[in-house]
Amino acid sequence: MNIQQPQNFKWSENVIIIDGDYVDRVAFNLIVNFERMLNRKIPSADFSQWIVDVSLDGNLRPGKHETQVIILHDENSKKLENFVPSDYETEFNGQAFNDDVLGEFIINTIATGNDVAQKNDVMLDLITIILPHNEVRRMMMLPDTDDHHTLGMIRNALRPAGAEKEITLFGMQPFEGGNFKQQVLGYSLMDAMGIKASELEKQ
Repeated sequence: MNIQQPQNFKWSENVIIIDGDYVDRVAFNLIVNFERMLNRKIPSADFSQWIVDVSLDGNLRPGKHETQVIILHDENSKKLENFVPSDYETEFNGQAFNDDVLGEFIINTIATGNDVAQKNDVMLDLITIILPHNEVRRMMMLPDTDDHHTLGMIRNALRPAGAEKEITLFGMQPFEGGNFKQQVLGYSLMDAMGIKASELEKQ
């Protein structure tokens, strides 16, 4: 996708924007911690299942929807190390999958340079581009919410969103509110890794 020519790009009703490096880091930490806690090997997260879970947490309801998934990543990072599938260019970019309950998910990846500032600039550009589009009704954002500077910039960028936009930010810890709802990122990742609540109850 070319975010330099947004006027020529048709957006879906639902858009998910992901900081791939951050999400991959969270997935790694969960795998390490739960392998120790549950005393078993934790598999890489099933990417398609995870995206479906994120969509449900973002209040997408059953139907024949179209959802765009945009993954931002450091240009030196070629894949998600803790997900299956994993390769940004060959397995994600320009690909799509269909879920029987929620419809079609169209995936694009953007290499944003090699530092956090460049990735933040692209994410802020995307927010600025997407917010005015009436066809976009639901946005799910997965930025690095552990970085308070990043979170503050995204909070400010989302302020102009009207009441018709349903926006959800995902993070591992509660954070100061804004013009959006909050969801815990870990729950969707745990489900995509096959970690059951019944296992945790035994601990």
